[in-house]
Amino acid sequence: MKIIVTSLFVDDQDKALGFYSKTLGFVKKHDVPMGEFRWITLVSPDDPEGTELLLEPNQHPAAKEYQQKIFSEGIPATMFGVADIQAEYKRLRELGVKFTMEPTTMGEMTLAVFDDTCGNLIQIAQQ
Repeated sequence: MKIIVTSLFVDDQDKALGFYSKTLGFVKKHDVPMGEFRWITLVSPDDPEGTELLLEPNQHPAAKEYQQKIFSEGIPATMFGVADIQAEYKRLRELGVKFTMEPTTMGEMTLAVFDDTCGNLIQIAQQ
C-alpha cells in the first residue's frame, strides 16, 4: 500500500492552482470538472508519478472550520520536503511569500512555515 493522493483544503481552487504551480513549482497533473468544483491535482516536477496533492474545496462547514482553526492556532496543514531550506526560503520571500516562521533547526531537521494565501500554513523541511 502507498499514498497516491493527499488532500489540502483551499478556499479558492483557481488561486490555489496559481500559487502551488507558479510560486511553489508543482506541476498540474489533473484538472477535471466535477460539478461546481474541479478535481485538481499537482505533483512534484522531480516525481511526476509520485503522490498527488489534491486542491480540495473547503465548502463543507466541517472542512472550513477545521482549516480556520488549525490556521488560527498556527498549525501547518501539511509539510513539503526541500533540499536546501535557506535557498527555498530566500526564493519564496523574493516572490512575496509571507513566512510565519523563518528556517529554524529542530533536532535533525530545519523547518520554516509560510502562508499559502488559500487558508493554510505550510511547513517546509530539510532533513
